[in-house]
Amino acid sequence: MTVMSRVVRGGAPGREAVRTLAVAALTVGLVAGAGAERLSAQGSAEEDSRPGVAVFAFENGGSFGPDREDLEALEVGLQQMLLTELGQSSDLRIVERSVLRDLMEEQDLGASGRVDPETAARIGQLVGARYIITGVFMDLSGDFRMDTRLVDVETGEILGTHSVRDRRDNLYSVLVEMAALVVEGADLPPLSAEHRESRESREIPAQAITLYSRAQVLEDVGQTGRARELYQRIVDDFPEMTEAGEALRQLPVG
Repeated sequence: MTVMSRVVRGGAPGREAVRTLAVAALTVGLVAGAGAERLSAQGSAEEDSRPGVAVFAFENGGSFGPDREDLEALEVGLQQMLLTELGQSSDLRIVERSVLRDLMEEQDLGASGRVDPETAARIGQLVGARYIITGVFMDLSGDFRMDTRLVDVETGEILGTHSVRDRRDNLYSVLVEMAALVVEGADLPPLSAEHRESRESREIPAQAITLYSRAQVLEDVGQTGRARELYQRIVDDFPEMTEAGEALRQLPVG
């Protein structure tokens, strides 16, 4: 099984524009109405010297085929799964998706979580992130492509644009490969060969990831009962996807 990837670093077109947006965003100050609570969270982040990373919800750039509607939840699912893979690196501090989601809801930025670069940089600063990742995915009847952009919040520099393409059947391998490219783009020490091999050896079918994505969306909108059913289905049918069991344990009782 081969995963194709392409990485473009530095010198990207529009780099100065992105830097200008980021600097302007940093001078604006904190997002209105979120100051006190988020300053406390940021203070806690500053106690951890590791660079923080925030991943925004992915954009569905165009999915075609009989099961395209099943892929809509990947906007959130890929966000959470990429965070999980990045969390395998001890050199990064992961900004939890719930923290980012709650802040964006406070600012009425939309259910999808898609924001412009200026707002993303400002929110990244507010949650104490050094790096922000935005992304898009496309699926053409099973031909899957995942693109991300890694931006340094402090400088506004685009550290890399990454693209991984493979069959959707290999969706988890795409995620593992993308996480490795992002860590490399941030110039951080890569995962050990043993750890990387352990992640790559997991057999997690695309169906498990799409079910997990739907459960995440249901949990976000408060439908914990239905989310619990999907997490339990994954635990029963795809036990190697331990993320579902962890999500199940964290669901409120009742």
